[in-house]
Amino acid sequence: MGEATRQFFASLPARAPAVIRGPISGTLQINLTAGGCTEHWYVVIRDQELRVSRERRPADAVMDSSADLFDRLVTGTAQGFAAMLRNETTLSGNVLLFLVFRTFFPSPPGTRDPRAVAQEAHTPPPIRPQSGRPG
Repeated sequence: MGEATRQFFASLPARAPAVIRGPISGTLQINLTAGGCTEHWYVVIRDQELRVSRERRPADAVMDSSADLFDRLVTGTAQGFAAMLRNETTLSGNVLLFLVFRTFFPSPPGTRDPRAVAQEAHTPPPIRPQSGRPG
């Protein structure tokens, strides 16, 4: 498992109040496989708080993924929903928990807020003073 994944899980409790937007509670078991070994991460979400452990316990939702794919998810170079559609990762149980959890994944590099892009497209060019004789 990569350092990006370790840092991602370590950062979750501090980031939870800013990322989780509403009341939600549940548990998510994340199983990451690499080289024939599986590492387990257990995430408990209670309202706007989040706890992470390395336990393997029954959970409301279970995500199975390769460790390499998960490293790409936590660095923004892959997207979780697209990976599910391609069957690169699987999810069982309460899908709502995964939808909340994926908000912790960063956007792909170079992604811009669509509101800023739209505003730039509708902003008229600046008026520049004309030089020369009046008309």
